Amino acid sequence: MLNLSFRYDQTAVRLQVEGLPDFSAGHEDGVLGIISGWRLQLVASPELEGKREHLQALMATVLPYARHRISGVKRAFGDKTSAVVISPDGDKHQLLLRSSKANIPPLTLHLDHAELADLVRCLDALRLDPRVQVPWKLPIDHPLPRHELAERVPLPQRFGAPLIGGTALALIAGLSLSVPIPRNGEGTLFPTNSTTPEQTQSSSDR
Repeated sequence: MLNLSFRYDQTAVRLQVEGLPDFSAGHEDGVLGIISGWRLQLVASPELEGKREHLQALMATVLPYARHRISGVKRAFGDKTSAVVISPDGDKHQLLLRSSKANIPPLTLHLDHAELADLVRCLDALRLDPRVQVPWKLPIDHPLPRHELAERVPLPQRFGAPLIGGTALALIAGLSLSVPIPRNGEGTLFPTNSTTPEQTQSSSDR
């Protein structure tokens, strides 16, 4: 049976996936449906390898993390029981990988923005490759919650416009109150449709 091998290269990352067609799913020759192994090479980092579940965990963690970072949201993905955890680490990104084998300590890698971008491109290329018909179980890309997007907006920018609008309204109201209202000689207000004494005198002189 033909063993298939597909490789995805970027400047700082190389991902190679090996496997076989899944003939029970109707796959033809040249279509990879069963992953037997994969290898991931990062610049200045040890080579990583594993099974399909490890690769799926990597995709399910790194891809949504990168999507949130593009939207300006910094948050970690994965927990203490996850095979893969990625979190912000200053101006870099900390990637923690836990082995499924006993007595092997977790491996921690630190990626810069370029390395993370290259890793995302390789994972996306694999996920979208029509030659790879693997039923990935990945989280659905829902719109980001509004409160997460609001939290990334600085407070001055978030409240600046309402504050300026309120100040302008108060200023206009204060100016309108300072404009004198016409009054007659007795100090009372003139009727709206009446004429002032000066206007009456001018009319009688004509």
